[in-house]
Amino acid sequence: MKAIWTGTIGFGLVNIALKIFSAIEESSLDLDTLDKKDHARIRFKRVNKNTGKEVAWPNIIKGYDYDGKYVALNDEDFEKASPEKTKIIEIKEFVNENEIESIFFETPYFFETQKSGEKAYVLLREALKKTGKPGLGSFVMRNKESLCILKPLDTAIVLNKIRFAQEIRNVNDLNIPQKATIKPAELKMAIALINQLSSNFNIAKYKDSYTNELMKLIKAKARGKKLNVPALRVVHNKTKDLMPQLKAGLDVKKKRAS
Repeated sequence: MKAIWTGTIGFGLVNIALKIFSAIEESSLDLDTLDKKDHARIRFKRVNKNTGKEVAWPNIIKGYDYDGKYVALNDEDFEKASPEKTKIIEIKEFVNENEIESIFFETPYFFETQKSGEKAYVLLREALKKTGKPGLGSFVMRNKESLCILKPLDTAIVLNKIRFAQEIRNVNDLNIPQKATIKPAELKMAIALINQLSSNFNIAKYKDSYTNELMKLIKAKARGKKLNVPALRVVHNKTKDLMPQLKAGLDVKKKRAS
């Protein structure tokens, strides 16, 4: 794997040199974009707006429109803005993970250390395990500052980017119901349904089945075979009485279990 960020973690006065690697890989199929007429691949060109000519990657830079005029920025400029944040992840505090809402979580990464930092890496990992409190810090990657938490996973330490509060949109902009009259029996039945469907979390039992089904369809189309897929119709019940639907859900679960 290729490292996507290199730098240092500051843990008190202990510094750990590190490399960050992506912790995930997509399970979806790698689909190409084609012309509907002849199935030729579509190419996307980077074109100069003024000349209409294609621009090579080495000649493409970033810029900011400041009062109607672009200020060009290069890699050195991004580092000069905050040299420490482009190279150092400083753990500012340790927090309770259950206080971090899931909406803030973004992208996970693994990080490894150089040989000289192996002891410090293990020390931080074991301390994180013992306390159960992830470290919270911030750093700059790809010209963007992100918050992050560090927590152990087996023998590794995972760095998970999390969003700033300012990046989360206000739910008050949505048409979300604030109140509704819920009958005690409806709430009791809903809780019973949740309890009946509750189990210990095991991520390994869940697989990306859609990709497999899509691959079956692709193979069938390649052989000229037509698949008969039953029509799926979703019916929305407008009744305000939720008891029959809740009870039906409980009955379905009981039938499956028996």
